[in-house]
Amino acid sequence: MSGSGKSTLVSEVLYPALKRELGEYTEKNAEFDGIEGDIKTIKQVEYIDQNPIGKSSRSNPVTYVKAYDDIRALYSSLPLATSRGCKPSHFSFNVAGGRCETCEGEGEVTISMQFMADVKLKCETCDGNKFKEEVLEIKYNGKSISDILNLTIDDAVSFFSKQKKETTINRLLKKLLPLQEVGLGYVALGQSSSTLSGGEAQRIKLATFLAKTSPKHTLFIFDEPTTGLHFHDIKKLMTSFEALLNQGHSIILIEHNMDVVKCADWIIDIGPDGGKDGGNVVATGIPEDVTKNPESITGKYLVEKLS
Repeated sequence: MSGSGKSTLVSEVLYPALKRELGEYTEKNAEFDGIEGDIKTIKQVEYIDQNPIGKSSRSNPVTYVKAYDDIRALYSSLPLATSRGCKPSHFSFNVAGGRCETCEGEGEVTISMQFMADVKLKCETCDGNKFKEEVLEIKYNGKSISDILNLTIDDAVSFFSKQKKETTINRLLKKLLPLQEVGLGYVALGQSSSTLSGGEAQRIKLATFLAKTSPKHTLFIFDEPTTGLHFHDIKKLMTSFEALLNQGHSIILIEHNMDVVKCADWIIDIGPDGGKDGGNVVATGIPEDVTKNPESITGKYLVEKLS
């Protein structure tokens, strides 16, 4: 049930408790009687919430998953870039060099209005492309660095998959494919993180873990990852969870969606209601066990999904 204490239990008690068990600093010091189980097998714990992936408008999906490093390396290796002395930094809109200095790589300028909200207009110098003309003239198979950033993840995967499979391209695809696998194929590579929803930010964080194979047994905690997702995207998300499990990791989900709950290996049903009537463990077990518990409201909805 909403408000029954799921997120509080996991984010404010379990997560900080496990961090302390691992010898890591945590701001929260939750009160609890004890923690039991084979927790020594857990080498790392990751809490993946819906907070933004970056505090700056300059942060975007490819900078977060480190794919932009490979894109800049690719462009700086092109013959025209080499002849002009362009380094990877020239293809960054975060530092001076190749970016448009009128808008400082933002692609737009802000007009301050004294008694009204500021107005943002497309930069006339670079026409919103963020880079200097001499940088935009450097193209990889017909596309400038600005063209690449405007591609959706689906289009970018398709474009780079057709190129000669050299080391940089393979490394780049390895970072882009997880973004596609978690259902973010429609998002543009250079889309500002400030325009992403909480669920999209959460899935970008998930993609970063899928892109790297960690030998450490990691416990991943997700807070309502299916919020706002279409059924087809939920299926992609579940496939991503399976990939983490196949790598030997473990997952805890705080979830309402019964299509996801029915797939759990173990359910902890907290309720029976929200607020002062919540906070109790109503039922635990495999999905079939929960459906047999007459006290579980969750069980009543699960029956329909399991039948």
